[in-house]
Amino acid sequence: MKCPHCLVEFHAKTEWQGVGKDTEGYWFLEMYLCPNDKCGKRTIYLVLGEGLYSPPNGRLARVSSVEKRIMVRPKGSNRPPVPSEVPPLFAEDYTEACLVLPDSPKASAALSRRCLQNLLRDWAKVKPAKLADEIQQVIDGGTLPSHLVEEIDAIRNIGNFAAHPLKSEKTGEILPVEPAEAEWNLNVLEALFDFYFVQPALVKRRRAALDEKLKEAGRKPMK
Repeated sequence: MKCPHCLVEFHAKTEWQGVGKDTEGYWFLEMYLCPNDKCGKRTIYLVLGEGLYSPPNGRLARVSSVEKRIMVRPKGSNRPPVPSEVPPLFAEDYTEACLVLPDSPKASAALSRRCLQNLLRDWAKVKPAKLADEIQQVIDGGTLPSHLVEEIDAIRNIGNFAAHPLKSEKTGEILPVEPAEAEWNLNVLEALFDFYFVQPALVKRRRAALDEKLKEAGRKPMK
C-alpha cells in the first residue's frame, strides 16, 4: 500500500483492534505503521464488519468481512497535490473530491463528475449534453491518446449512467456509486490534467529555454 502520510509504497502489515458493538454491528480499528524512518506514522481506519478470533484466548485475529471502512488518520487526501498549471476552476473541485473521498465516495464522485464535465466543456469544447454523451464527443474528436480514451470511456460503464439515464443529466447529482468509481474518476482527472495542462506547459518551457540558447548563439528562434 501507499502511506497516506509520506506517499511511500510499503508492504502493509495489518493490525486489528476491536472497538465494540452497536446497532449497526461490530466496529474495529484497522491500523498500519509506516516503516519509512522519515515518517513512522500510523494510518488508521474505522471498520464495520465481522471478526475472526483465535482460540484459546479468543483474541481478534483479523476482520473477515467489511461493510464500511472510514479513514480516520490522517484526515484528508492521500493523493498528490494538483499541479500548479491546472486552472483554479478545475483544481478546486478536484481537491475537494479528494478530501471527501474517505467520508463519502458518493460526494467525491459527484464533485469529480462536475469537474470532468467542466473540463470537457471549457477545454475540450464539447457541446453541452449529458456527461456520457460529452465523453463520447471527446472520444470521437480523436484528440486523446488511446490510453486516455480507454480510461475516460470506462467512466460511463462504472458511473451507472445506463441505470440512471434521467438523473445523470444533472451535473453534480449524487447517484449510486460503484465501488471503484470515485477513485477511478480522480485517476482520470489526473491524467487529463497532465494531458491538457502539465505537458503543454512543459513543452512551452523547454521551447523557451531552447530559443534562449539559440538567441545566445546568434541564431533565430524556432518557428
